[in-house]
Amino acid sequence: MPKKVLMIVTSHNRLGDTRKPTGLYLSELAHSYEVLSEAGLDITVASPQGKNAPIDLKSLSEEFTLYAKYAKNTLPLKEVKVEDYHAYLIVGGHGTMWDLPANAELQRILPTAYAQNKVVAAVCHGSAALVQLKNPDGNFMIKGKRVTGFTNEEEEAVGLTKVMPFLLEDGLKNAGGEFVKAPNWQANVVVDGCLVTGQNPASTKGVAEAVAKLLTAQKLSTKSLESPLTL
Repeated sequence: MPKKVLMIVTSHNRLGDTRKPTGLYLSELAHSYEVLSEAGLDITVASPQGKNAPIDLKSLSEEFTLYAKYAKNTLPLKEVKVEDYHAYLIVGGHGTMWDLPANAELQRILPTAYAQNKVVAAVCHGSAALVQLKNPDGNFMIKGKRVTGFTNEEEEAVGLTKVMPFLLEDGLKNAGGEFVKAPNWQANVVVDGCLVTGQNPASTKGVAEAVAKLLTAQKLSTKSLESPLTL
């Protein structure tokens, strides 16, 4: 049976008070889906509200059109059972900054999964889902963990610093994360145990590859424990 990955996307479709459309960043969904499916993993896409997730119009292109269908008929987070999945990957897009940080279902799902040594991953603005998550002891889930996400400098470069409800780099630091960044737009994947984060869209493939690698390592480890000793 293939291992199962839940990809989580935003349901939010407006850039704050600007009324401009936003949503998930399609290349991040596409590259993640491509890598994980090629690794033989079973993928489900979920969102806070379920149904059709909004796609940032700026991320639409002929190259990724095929993958837009995976943003349709998404599973509502309220229907997600932690035990059904081996890994969770949160896709970016500016919409995540509004509906993922305080999402009660993610608080139910992700700290529990992480405590069970399941892989929790996020790319670009998807790391917004991590900034308020807390363990049962009340500590932030990412406290003392090496993490990354869209940097303050990158947000300034795209002219959205004053539009965002908060700056992602600051949010991750405030949650106790050890923020690791590379120069603007360079791929940067940070792995800390079962926690995987990527800085920007260029980091997407690397994040998905790290998730697949961790799941393969876990599978091999389980097999080695189950295999009888031969002398």
